Amino acid sequence: MTSSAAKGPASYFPSIEKKYGRPIAEWKELIRSSPLAKHMELVSWLKTEHGLGHGHANALVAHTLAENSGK
Repeated sequence: MTSSAAKGPASYFPSIEKKYGRPIAEWKELIRSSPLAKHMELVSWLKTEHGLGHGHANALVAHTLAENSGK
């Protein structure tokens, strides 16, 4: 029997939605529409412009960039 619990960056998603009140799809769209492209630039941007904590910002950026690169 396999576990349905999210692993890696996605394991943060329920707490991100609960804490910041936005669905993950909305955060991913913000990241994709940003003119920034580098991981840490995007993390810093989410922290300063949107008030996310480092771990949550890092998880969103890592997951979104991995999706975009087909990983």
